[in-house]
Amino acid sequence: MAEATGLSPAAVSYALRGVQTSERTQERVRAAAARLGYEVHPIARALASGRTGQVGLLCGSLEDYWQQSLAVGIGRALLARDRYALIVDAGGDPEREAALARRLRDQRVDGLIVQPLDPSAALWADLAGTVPVVSIGDALHGGRSHGEVVFDNRRGVTLALEHLRDLGHRRLAVFTSTRASTPDRPADVHVNAEAERLGLRADVVVVPQGLAAATAAALRVLGVSDRPSAVFCFTDSMAYGVYAATRELGLGVPDDVAVCGYDDHPMSALLTPPLTSVDWDIDGIVDAAVDLVVEGVDGTGDGGRVVREPALRVRTSTGGR
Repeated sequence: MAEATGLSPAAVSYALRGVQTSERTQERVRAAAARLGYEVHPIARALASGRTGQVGLLCGSLEDYWQQSLAVGIGRALLARDRYALIVDAGGDPEREAALARRLRDQRVDGLIVQPLDPSAALWADLAGTVPVVSIGDALHGGRSHGEVVFDNRRGVTLALEHLRDLGHRRLAVFTSTRASTPDRPADVHVNAEAERLGLRADVVVVPQGLAAATAAALRVLGVSDRPSAVFCFTDSMAYGVYAATRELGLGVPDDVAVCGYDDHPMSALLTPPLTSVDWDIDGIVDAAVDLVVEGVDGTGDGGRVVREPALRVRTSTGGR
């Protein structure tokens, strides 16, 4: 390669990695590499650069359809940057999450993106000392992460509850998997405060991720004579479980019970009836998280906090339109 381009071996190496050389030089080297059929050996590159080209993505639970979509988007966005996502699933278990996070570090990933189940765990501060960590959804304990993409959940909750109140609902169930330790998503606390302000009764139900668990919870909540008139779910996957329960119980949506989701998965608009949900712009989340982790790996940015603002997508599951 050096002989074919007239450059030094060091300059060729830099150009292939896209560093310390001009764009014109990089194009020249890439053209020569293509002409010669040259491919960079990943192990050799890792040894030379100290990087593996892999970014760990630790998902709280891939039973949640929105997290599945997020994983797909992040994997594609990283690949477009010549990096590879190593995707692992905590399965809703904080102990498994901690073990997997340590394993990813030991496998020498260049960076880590995490959707934490337990953002207060002490391990995050330890990990952030050795690898750039970016969190999605919640800020991590210790404040040492390179970046975070968090949601204005207070605004999202207010949009949903005001919508249900305006439609005449006064008693609702709230399905959430949020833990009390989560610092930026105090769902039950804010739900109760907003419900009191709006004159609503909100019964918070902690539901594990997954369709079966959400369906079972909905059967318990709706299978009684004094059931709530609406169910607000903190993930659309939970709302799908509510739909399944209403069909099993012979109830209609929204005539017997209104249903509102919270992450506007693409499938939600295809349901019968289509699901009202809070949209956080998943493409924007992917771009922000990948930008932050790549900056952290390359040392080209200071990181920071990105706050996503919600939008309510009103559909017929709440009787809105």
